[in-house]
Amino acid sequence: MTLPRQCAAACRTGGGGVVRCRAVAAAGGAVAVRDAVVAPVARRGAAAARKTVAGMWREVQGCGDWEGMLEPAPHPVLRGEVARYGELVGACYKAFDLDPASRRYLNCKYGRERMLEEVGMGGAGYEVTRYIYAAADVSVPTMEPSTSGRGRWIGYVAVSTDEMSRRLGRRDVLVSFRGTVTPAEWMANLMSSLEAARLDPCDPRPDVKVESGFLSLYTSADKTCRFGGAGSCREQLLREVSRLVASYSAGGEDVSVTLAGHSMGSALALLSAYDLAELGLNRAAPVTVFSFGGPRVGNAAFKARCDELGVKALRVTNVHDPITKLPGIFLNEATAGVLRPWRHSCYTHVGVELPLDFFKVGDLASVHDLATYISLLRGADKKQPAAARDRGDAGGVLAKVMDFVGRRRGGGALPWHDAAMIQMGGLVQTLGLI
Repeated sequence: MTLPRQCAAACRTGGGGVVRCRAVAAAGGAVAVRDAVVAPVARRGAAAARKTVAGMWREVQGCGDWEGMLEPAPHPVLRGEVARYGELVGACYKAFDLDPASRRYLNCKYGRERMLEEVGMGGAGYEVTRYIYAAADVSVPTMEPSTSGRGRWIGYVAVSTDEMSRRLGRRDVLVSFRGTVTPAEWMANLMSSLEAARLDPCDPRPDVKVESGFLSLYTSADKTCRFGGAGSCREQLLREVSRLVASYSAGGEDVSVTLAGHSMGSALALLSAYDLAELGLNRAAPVTVFSFGGPRVGNAAFKARCDELGVKALRVTNVHDPITKLPGIFLNEATAGVLRPWRHSCYTHVGVELPLDFFKVGDLASVHDLATYISLLRGADKKQPAAARDRGDAGGVLAKVMDFVGRRRGGGALPWHDAAMIQMGGLVQTLGLI
């Protein structure tokens, strides 16, 4: 039995439920046919939409705090999208220049027009619009000034192409951050004291505190950096992200802002998301963080404010990754209730956790390796992911960094990175990893 033309038109424009057809109802008695036909069609359409990014992009971006999408296993669409963002973060490592002889030393190897193509991601569906530079306002013992407190390439801002936007169901503004590489960044990571963020001068909120080293990286500027231009990491990001959101929103498009980072980059992504939301930009576009192996960033008041502002954060963690337990190994969300006098000094994770499970004896660095994270998300063999076998690009972050700082090591008293590794060794033993 077929439906009249008027009813067929109504079927094409109807929603996800059973919508009655007035034309057929007026003809008398045909409503049951409309219900019987449209209900399963609508359900099939809704089910099909749940299998595409465009059909469920708001859920993927965390509008429902990923409820029902993580257990018993991550939704395949979500899993694929998170892995995709991880690969876009991996591009930062592949493009970062660690050759001391290069004129782009500690900056990006390539121009932004061809960066993604050069690192093998020409089909990623994004156009890089700006490079981002950050400088930590810290001094590094035994290191020459050229590597201490200077602005270095930390990531990039990109926007989805027209074709990718159709697949995603919206225009996506992406901010991608790499993790710790330079000695100054390692020193910033060790600055575990909490400091009032005070990012909004009209409402400073002194109770909202974040790790001082991360805040320094985000807000300090190095005007001598020949690649970065004027301004701190924060100023560069606010200008570019607000420009892109305003431009595409004015054209009537749905726009999202996605911030993704690994390790220290996760901390910068969360700080940026909080900043954007505090300034009201998330009223024009949802702001989402995808964090890979990220540390804690701020105290309970920081978490509460992020929740209040609607910042969505999905923390992808390896349960054996010690970096995700820092800072606040003792003063954290788990101990705040017991250590009440110090509860305002307790670090607290923000967002929803997506836990992974990987550990390889004899290769401790792999537990924090971005490529390991991506491999697990892609569903590779958990006992020996591809990342553990091939560490030549985004992988082997800790090994690569320690090799780099080892080559830069000076003589004299106990170098900063030795102290850092001793501290990390103590932490690893505390966690029972070795």
